[in-house]
This record gives sequence, C-alpha cells and structure tokens, in this order.
Amino acid sequence: MGKVVAINISEKKGVIKKPIPEGEFKEDYGLVGDAHAGKWHRQVSLLGQESIDKMKALGIDGLCTGKFAENITTEGIILHELPIGTRLKIGDTVQEVTQIGKECHGGCEIRKQVGDCIMPREGIFTRVIKGGVVKTGDVIDVIEWK
Repeated sequence: MGKVVAINISEKKGVIKKPIPEGEFKEDYGLVGDAHAGKWHRQVSLLGQESIDKMKALGIDGLCTGKFAENITTEGIILHELPIGTRLKIGDTVQEVTQIGKECHGGCEIRKQVGDCIMPREGIFTRVIKGGVVKTGDVIDVIEWK
C-alpha cells in the first residue's frame, strides 16, 4: 500500500508540472486538463518520491513534486517493479500499468533544468480504467497483478 504525495498538471508537454490539491481523472482519458491526457496508453504518469529522493541524494537542489513531469507523485510503492497489467486503486480511480519507463527526448525541459531525468528509468504510465477524483494523501492499493 502506498499514498499520493502530490497531483501535478500542465497544459503543455515536456514542461514541469504544477501541483494541484486534487484532480479529476476521466476513464480512458487521464487527468482532465493535462497535456498528456488522451486516448492512448500513457494517460497518466507516476513517479515515486523515493525516485526523486535518489536525485536529491546526488546533490541536485530544488527538486520537488512535478519537477519530472509526473501526474501523480507516490510514496510507499516501488512503481518500476510493478508488472505491466497491474491494477491500482488510487483515490476513486482504478488505473492499469501500461508502461515502465520511457525513451527520453533530448531537448526536454526537465533534463535541461535538473541535469538528469529519472522518469525514463523509474517512472510508470497507466491508463484510467475507472474515473474519479484523486486527492493528495489518498491511499494507493495494488488490487490486481496480471
């Protein structure tokens, strides 16, 4: 079991996201108002606070939630070890893991500002199976392993 540390949103791809207290996640779409939402397999991005802390340990200052362009910052679950197909209950939503990591595009604002990006190695992506509201502090339960 884990928890939601932050919900982050941006209207443009490739930029640092801004925290919001709660977000509306629409079935088969993603976070309403976020540039990455849509009918594809990477509707929602998640990154663990543990991954952010690894970057902080390297001496990179100013790191906070949303800095790596993740929609949901989590704590208590090693996200990149979850198998594809795993279902998570996050707040009112149910989301299915569709991808672990990603190819990083060289000109990304996060890499420029931070010097490295952990999202390609330890971030995960989900699609929304059941929509609803997710709030900071909500519990994350692994409800099904594929």
